Amino acid sequence: MATSTFGLDTTPEGNLSRYLQEIRKFPMLEAEEERLLAVKWRDEKDDDASARMVNSHLRLVAKIAMGYRGYGLPVGELISEGNVGMMQAINRFDPERGFRLSTYAMWWIRASIQEYILHSWSLVKMGTTAAQKKLFFNLRKVKARLQAFEAGDLRPEHVTHIADQLNVPESEVISMNQRMAGSDHSLNAPLRDESDGEWMDWLTDDSDNQEEIYAASEELDQHRGMLSAAMTGLSDREEHIFTERRLKDSPMTLEDLSQHYNISRERIRQIEVRAFEKVQKSVKNAVISQHI
Repeated sequence: MATSTFGLDTTPEGNLSRYLQEIRKFPMLEAEEERLLAVKWRDEKDDDASARMVNSHLRLVAKIAMGYRGYGLPVGELISEGNVGMMQAINRFDPERGFRLSTYAMWWIRASIQEYILHSWSLVKMGTTAAQKKLFFNLRKVKARLQAFEAGDLRPEHVTHIADQLNVPESEVISMNQRMAGSDHSLNAPLRDESDGEWMDWLTDDSDNQEEIYAASEELDQHRGMLSAAMTGLSDREEHIFTERRLKDSPMTLEDLSQHYNISRERIRQIEVRAFEKVQKSVKNAVISQHI
């Protein structure tokens, strides 16, 4: 869905570089100003209040959208989808909860973009599972850690490592890698052949963006708090396996954990899944309770 958003054309045919330049002109909102606008939108459905909140976050949307540039879709379309997520966030935002709109909106922006990518890659039509989604959005990251940058099929040892780390069959890793074989577009690519400017230039503010610094810090603190609370419901073994498999940058393999506990790899996998489901349920309930 590529549309003209807030009077600024973000379609591939439009001038994306001009759009990225124009959105820098919208001022960031102070916390109290943002709260008053959010209250006005919630209570009065004031369109001007909504527009001001959206416009002040267009740079955040663009920055998040650029993070998904490697999936072979026009950046303008990703930005448009992100803006849809931004509007959804505003419709559901409760200013009385005490945190900034950007903190709340990040999830909606990413979710909107991710769903669009999945639909565009026709994965949803295949009956996308949670494991496939995890593989889709983490394959590039794991390949980068392995320095598996070569074009074409993955090496057998890389396939085995990725399948074990992401807990999916090797056949799905191979299939997903083949689907995703396409050119990445760097943020450092020039805007035009004759230009010295880069895409990243339009996303960098000259001044310190206190809102984004605060939002990122607050979001991280909230997530840590929810996760810590959720993990109190796990047994010592569940907590250890969950931490090693899901929270570490370099997760332990099923084989290493099976040797540590002297049980089978399958049993380790079952404990990991059970622990994840417990944590997921607890965090989901915590999020719901925050927004009721």
